[in-house]
Amino acid sequence: MSEKDGAIEATEPLSELVTRAADGDQSAWKAIVDRHAAMVWSVARGAGLDRASAADVCQTTWLRLVEHIDEIREADAVSGWLATVARRESWRVARRRNRVVLDETAERIQDEGPGPEESVRLTDERDRILWACLDELRGRCRTLLRMLSADPPAPYAAIAEALDIPMGSIGPTRKRCLDQLRGLAEKRGITTADLDS
Repeated sequence: MSEKDGAIEATEPLSELVTRAADGDQSAWKAIVDRHAAMVWSVARGAGLDRASAADVCQTTWLRLVEHIDEIREADAVSGWLATVARRESWRVARRRNRVVLDETAERIQDEGPGPEESVRLTDERDRILWACLDELRGRCRTLLRMLSADPPAPYAAIAEALDIPMGSIGPTRKRCLDQLRGLAEKRGITTADLDS
């Protein structure tokens, strides 16, 4: 691939790159990876994974794209698809890591926590309270957090257009909205530890 070809691929619409990659074009694959590698990495590291686990998540995310590229209906949405896959894989790796630690701990101490049915009931109750708190937020925060919690999350460009705000202000606005949501949840007895479970 020439430098000129690389420049063309850097500006080529994502939908065309996905179509070419699905047809086996290696330069299109490279362009897709080049555009999204930093985002996939940041999702994995943002989940609190160490470097080795984050690298595993990235590798698995790209493998999933190879396996499912023919099934992607909206090629322009591949960015959100990759972020969702990386996030889910990060959670899976983190849960597996925590489960190993908990299994080792359980061998040494007797478990006095709630049983499976009680855990499900508590999780459902926590989620019900969180959704109620979300509904209490003002319009922009409520809309922003709902768009970001969709599966897959709405792209920043769509959020910026829907809320009529610059894309660069989405992150800071999200933080302020999450702080408000956390405050409402704490008033109802949900702690940060509850949110992590």
